[in-house]
Amino acid sequence: MRRSPRVLAAMAIGAAAGLLAPAVPAGAAPRFTPGAPGAGDPYFPDMGNGGYDVAHYDIGLKYDPGTKAITAVTKITARATQNLSRFDLDFLGPLTISSLTVDGRKAAYTRTGAQELVITPARGLRRNGRFTVTVAYAGVPQTIKDPALGTSGWVPTQDGGVMLNQPFGAATVFPVNDHPTDKATYSYTLSAPQGLTSLANGDLKGRATKAGWTVSRWEVRDPMASELSMVAFGKYDVLTGRTKAGVPNLTATDQALAIKPELARQFHQQTADVVDFESSVFGRYPFTSTGGIVIKGGVGYALETQGRPVYDLGRRPGTIPSGDLLAHELGHQWFGDSVSPTRWADIWLNEGFATYAEWLYAEKFSGTPVQKSFDEQYATPADNDLWKGKVADPGRDGIFDDLVYNRGAMAIHALRKRIGEKAFSRLLKEWPAAHRGGDASTRDFVRFAAALSHKNLDGWAKAWLYSEGKPSL
Repeated sequence: MRRSPRVLAAMAIGAAAGLLAPAVPAGAAPRFTPGAPGAGDPYFPDMGNGGYDVAHYDIGLKYDPGTKAITAVTKITARATQNLSRFDLDFLGPLTISSLTVDGRKAAYTRTGAQELVITPARGLRRNGRFTVTVAYAGVPQTIKDPALGTSGWVPTQDGGVMLNQPFGAATVFPVNDHPTDKATYSYTLSAPQGLTSLANGDLKGRATKAGWTVSRWEVRDPMASELSMVAFGKYDVLTGRTKAGVPNLTATDQALAIKPELARQFHQQTADVVDFESSVFGRYPFTSTGGIVIKGGVGYALETQGRPVYDLGRRPGTIPSGDLLAHELGHQWFGDSVSPTRWADIWLNEGFATYAEWLYAEKFSGTPVQKSFDEQYATPADNDLWKGKVADPGRDGIFDDLVYNRGAMAIHALRKRIGEKAFSRLLKEWPAAHRGGDASTRDFVRFAAALSHKNLDGWAKAWLYSEGKPSL
């Protein structure tokens, strides 16, 4: 807001006469207010929260296969972004809290609505100050089944369970600020009876067995959105190694799928090969380790959990993921994981680029030109559902539709034709490098591509991102 010179002069005179007092007198106690109960995402208004920024989650989970329950302690380290009288965490389902403290002091809390855990500390939290929240809880985590978005959250398997969180499942397993704009580092301490394997994102830092229980420790040192976090318990065959470029690689296959050892080794090697290939196209691999987990989960999809995607092959036992599926989920490590969407409406930046990674893989390893992949999709009749809706605003129930996958990939190829090969090759590397570990919007991408290519991209963006219907070539 701007004030006129006359108003500013009157304020100066009033101050000089002692008529105006400062908003907060020197030495006065600050005013504390509640943090917002949402991150402001139009598609998921209850997801995330305001008033603080999480730096780290330290999650301890103990899984009991007899009761299918977990016993857990999650410690959250955060920084207040306002003077907080209270704040919210997202926490879904029937898990029962046994204790909750803020900076070591018992804090009051209530659970309201579908997912809000409202915490009132013993005293206000000052802006820019760091604080810790420690929550102990137990129970059988919830599985979310959304008619439009499918299954997420805690997914039981034949001999354990796996956490698959896109878009909002993390809160079924641990209290969290559940929105991609609040990334954090993670550490996990996972306990299971001897004979079961525990797995997670990040780097395996140790595994030990004592008194019939096996404990594994994992660290995620790069910022991660909560929807990309993952833990799994069950009977797995695990392989470790490195890619040719030296990236640590850990893969695991569910024994319930009866995957032959030679196929498990093929999956392990192909994961490494795809990571190295995509690094040559998209730039340096953004995380400290890679890999993948093949499960029998019954969800019917693969998910780009950070550094270690999960592939559900329960309907095809004895098989491993195809090369194009690996290319898609590992392509997400740059597009969607390292650079996450500012809002869920921006998800085409995840799925369009991951689908384009499939096209690049097919060109390199199967001899199918990217242009042919584009042409096959573009041949879809104009009255098909593919052309309904806007790529950059697919709607809450459309975030996993072909609109953002194949039409998103077509938009990227149309951009390639618009800006030329040299600029496009630079864009594939410089975009994820510029936003590494952060988030970005469609508008950010259009501006970045225009500045890099020195092209006016308004027409391309209007036709391919912001309009319904089949664009003309």
